[in-house]
Amino acid sequence: MRLFAILALSLATVATASAAGIQAPSSESVPGEAVFVVSGRGWGHGVGMSQYGAYGQANDGRSYDEILAYYYYGTELGRSGKREVRVLLAEGRQAVTISATAAFSVVDAKGSVVKFPAGPLVLRPGLELSTPDGIVAAKGPLVVRAGKAPLSLDGRPYRGRLEVAVQNGFLRVVNHVALESYIQGVVADEMPHTWPLEALKAQAVAARTYALKNLVKGKPFDLYADVRSQVYGGILAEEPASSAAVRATTGQVVTYGGQIASTYYFSTSGGKTASAADVFGFSVPYLISRPDPWDKASPHHRWGPLLFGARTLQSKLGLDARVLDATGTPTPSGRLRSLTLQTLAGPTNVPASVVRTGLGLRSTWITMGVLRLDRPRSSSVVFGSSLNLTGLARAVTSPQLSSSADGANWAPEGALAQTPEGAVARSVRPMKTTRYRIVAGGAASQALLVTVASRVRLVQAIEPGVLGGTVRPRTPKALVHIERLKGTRWVEVAEATGDGSGSFRVELALRPGTYRARVLASAGLAEGVSPVLTVT
Repeated sequence: MRLFAILALSLATVATASAAGIQAPSSESVPGEAVFVVSGRGWGHGVGMSQYGAYGQANDGRSYDEILAYYYYGTELGRSGKREVRVLLAEGRQAVTISATAAFSVVDAKGSVVKFPAGPLVLRPGLELSTPDGIVAAKGPLVVRAGKAPLSLDGRPYRGRLEVAVQNGFLRVVNHVALESYIQGVVADEMPHTWPLEALKAQAVAARTYALKNLVKGKPFDLYADVRSQVYGGILAEEPASSAAVRATTGQVVTYGGQIASTYYFSTSGGKTASAADVFGFSVPYLISRPDPWDKASPHHRWGPLLFGARTLQSKLGLDARVLDATGTPTPSGRLRSLTLQTLAGPTNVPASVVRTGLGLRSTWITMGVLRLDRPRSSSVVFGSSLNLTGLARAVTSPQLSSSADGANWAPEGALAQTPEGAVARSVRPMKTTRYRIVAGGAASQALLVTVASRVRLVQAIEPGVLGGTVRPRTPKALVHIERLKGTRWVEVAEATGDGSGSFRVELALRPGTYRARVLASAGLAEGVSPVLTVT
């Protein structure tokens, strides 16, 4: 009994005397792999009329002219004359098929007319036509005129006539169509036809105005059939309700100061529209930021969170180094003007439009949160020691530290206090090897693995030829390897088995030298090695 009493006293003395020999966890850390949490509002550029806002206003009983006057502040309704527009349907094609369910005709550049029965006509860059005199190469451009049935291009019917020309060895097809017929093919593709009539009317006027304001210059056509102008689907896109809205507003356009206005429109504002100055960099007096509480029915009113790893962000934004942090510069309407990214190579500034395109976001009205758990210089601790974890939790809600022993089942460790800059810190004292991560609002940082080694102490007993010590946590029957330094190698000289209290003792032929005790890894604990003991 006297031996173990003396041994316990000796252990307490050694624990104090050898504390400097244990590598204490460093408070310094290196940036971990950040996870960027993107939450946003709205869909589209945000300038002009919000389509879901128009839907909400119409449901509130507002008329189409009131809707237009709200989003295009200070404008009036005017009228445009009857006219035809030229819409590019196809280009760069090796062949096209034009067909109709009734007879139609083709007029070449010389004015020669060739009639065709109902059915398909396949054209290639040679513009060869089958005539009563045989196959002839017509002089382009060719104008295909409908008979009693509309013409179709590759199976899709269109009103008006089709012009086929050869450009650089390929075919180009342009639809010559009345403006009002064109708008009928736009409205149902740009706004659901089931929406209230007043919203559809507002869309019809906005689409008509947009088309006339944005006629393509320097090309053999006026408009594209896609988002470069407006989505135009021809007859297949037409719906009775949409066409009724077009007819009810025939010729009406939005004007400002007697001139046709720029009637930008988009899907969803998220609660507030943006000014032209914020988004395009130039001011337009009637395209200002306005509250838009009517678009809450949109599934895109708020969206996210979307998670991007640091290396994913680096790749998608074309950066040369891993991203550590991100802070945004907002516009007055709340949308992002630019994003400053802190990378391993230094800071870089990315325009909001590049961020939106690169990450495939619905709008630039975003909040980019950051979750990052930094790596301590040493992420290994001895049992009973604490470790200070640091990181970032910026622009996220209620960040918490969570832990898991197996990487699958996570438990909360507690809330994390944030500095105004988003820095967080928390001291942990893991009892076994544990993974930690920061969680907030369904998002989680990359996990940090902290390994915990058994705490092993080795002392020389008063009794000759006896070494003893303890293992923590208490591990009954723990196998302790006693090793002696021989040159540059550790050589095992004895083994001991721990008792129920975690203590061990061993008798051996004790010679002067340097000794240590080692316990192998087991049960969630890393290998533990005692501070060295010098025997004289």
